[in-house]
Amino acid sequence: QLQASGGGLVQPGGSLRLSCVASGSIFSINGMNWYRQAPGKQRELVATISSSGSTNYANSVKGRFTISGDNGKNTVYLQMNSLKPEDTAVYYCNAEVRRSYRDSALYAYWGQGTQVTVSS
Repeated sequence: QLQASGGGLVQPGGSLRLSCVASGSIFSINGMNWYRQAPGKQRELVATISSSGSTNYANSVKGRFTISGDNGKNTVYLQMNSLKPEDTAVYYCNAEVRRSYRDSALYAYWGQGTQVTVSS
């Protein structure tokens, strides 16, 4: 299970920090990601972080958003700076989870989403 938090209403140019904590049957996490979905649009990948710490970003957020992780706490963060009205969306966290030593399959865990609204 993933629990996301940190969304809210912010003015253009402002900042927010999203958090996502993974819990439950977790042996290891292969990678964690942030997606977002704006009204009437498809869900899009915003940022990814692998278990080794390598990151990737959508072009629309490069230089403004930073993804980071705390492996010991099974937590991923998304620091969002210089927010724009077009960043308004529901943000979802996602993790690729290995549940046990005996099961090598990776399972996709999703958080419930947190609303980010950028408006003056």
